[in-house]
Amino acid sequence: MKKQFDLQLIAVFGGGLLFNFLFWMERLALNLLLYSLFIFIVLFVDKATPKSKIMFFAAGSHLLAALLVVYNQSDLTIISYYFSLCIFIGFVHMQQLRSIFTALLAAFLQLFTGPINLVKKLISVKVGSFSLKPILRPIKYIIIPIIVLIFFSILYSIANPVFAKYLELISTNIGNFISSIFTFIFGDLSVLRFMHIVLGILFTAGIIIKFKDDGLEKAELTLEEKMIRKKRNAKKFSFGYELTAIFAGKLMKKNMALKTENIIGIISFAALNLLILSLNIIDVSTLWLGNASSIQTVNYSAELHEGTNALIMSIVLAMLVIIYFFSGNLNFFSRNKTIRILAYVWIFQNAFLVSSVLLRDYNYVAMHGLTYKRIGVLVFLILCTIGLITVYIKVAQQKTLFFLFKTNGFVWYCLLLVAGFVNWDVFIVNYNINNRNNIALDLDHLLDMSDKTLPLLDKNRELLKKYVSKSSYANRYVYTEVDTDTTAIAQVKTPIDTAKLNLENKIRQMKAFDDDLDERIEQFNKQYLKTSWLSWNYRDWQTREYCTKSSQVSYNNPN
Repeated sequence: MKKQFDLQLIAVFGGGLLFNFLFWMERLALNLLLYSLFIFIVLFVDKATPKSKIMFFAAGSHLLAALLVVYNQSDLTIISYYFSLCIFIGFVHMQQLRSIFTALLAAFLQLFTGPINLVKKLISVKVGSFSLKPILRPIKYIIIPIIVLIFFSILYSIANPVFAKYLELISTNIGNFISSIFTFIFGDLSVLRFMHIVLGILFTAGIIIKFKDDGLEKAELTLEEKMIRKKRNAKKFSFGYELTAIFAGKLMKKNMALKTENIIGIISFAALNLLILSLNIIDVSTLWLGNASSIQTVNYSAELHEGTNALIMSIVLAMLVIIYFFSGNLNFFSRNKTIRILAYVWIFQNAFLVSSVLLRDYNYVAMHGLTYKRIGVLVFLILCTIGLITVYIKVAQQKTLFFLFKTNGFVWYCLLLVAGFVNWDVFIVNYNINNRNNIALDLDHLLDMSDKTLPLLDKNRELLKKYVSKSSYANRYVYTEVDTDTTAIAQVKTPIDTAKLNLENKIRQMKAFDDDLDERIEQFNKQYLKTSWLSWNYRDWQTREYCTKSSQVSYNNPN
């Protein structure tokens, strides 16, 4: 056991140095995959870590997320990477967990307690007669007072400007003193890089050294997916029961509770069904059966966002209401057929509401093109549909709230990983260019995309020049007619002069567009050359290859 512990410490400090080597002044790309492979080797070699199916699932999904960063580097894939890493950490150290959300909580505990667990490990280290315990043990006596002192110092500096001035002077002098000592001992190693190494050590410790408390596992093990009928305690009622009792009064007696809940539920679901039915009828008449001319005049931007907001409230409330009524023994009540049917109808009507918002989103995209917000609406609709399906299963098969969290968490996690396969920036630009004849092409929006779209923009350079007059470039060179009686200005206002000025402005706009695009390509090439192989990713390499070939073609064919 002592040997195992020593190997963990070596891995932690070695991981800190590797962390610094991989990530210092580098972009997040191939280095993330290499760091994950290091973590895999350490944890899979560790004999104290059980090898289970859940561990292999978490490791496989995290490896996929790391590969997607290398293949399709973007903010989305990086977010997926860190989510999958946290899920991997949670499932590796607490392998009895079943929910994605609980695994994320476990990962937070692991990372948050990493420094404490590292200090505990170091305290128990003995090399012959030498022990770090006398050196590290006093830390626990001073760490909390230091935190409290810093906290109140900040508060007092905010309250008193004079105190803040002296505090800044003192902290600056202390910082300079520490920096000079640090430079004297470590030479060329900067304080920031040293702190980066410390961060790597603490982060690696949070991943490798297990948090010993298994209270989270025990708490989740008490949760069941299948609902079990329980006898209600006459002396102990739930919050929901007490809330209903406020309105039901004396009707909420022990022998009348289920019957009363059933009647209240029937009335509630009937009213809610009528309410959402009126909304769906309006959608059918104005959206689904609307003619082509009316579609052109609809403000889809307002309707889409309003519909989405209504959908959010409707779906959340639908789930909460159904969970409330079907969270207890009402599931086993012999006369609950009517309330079940009403709940199913309400779920179906909410599903129709989802389809109505989907149609609005489709029409909006067909008229104005793709954007991240419109794709986000589509993603949310998918999540709502999944939520409605799981709520239906909960009611039909008498499942618990834990079942909803577990199932939805797993599906959401899979969707997050799947979304990383798509190069969304290129997909949006390519779609909008290919459908330019059917949509109002927004050139400014296309130019706001990442450098991954540079090859696509450069290939369609001449085509995009046609849209500069409808972009922000039009505001750079504006011909304004001034109402005056002078002869010179009157000559400028002649049709011939106006046409000439408009032509000159258009030429300037197109040249500005060319210059900006060329400058972006040049800046990308400079940034690419500054990074090392640790920042390599396929999409940037693909863009770099195109830019290199394009510059060679331009050099060989200057005209």
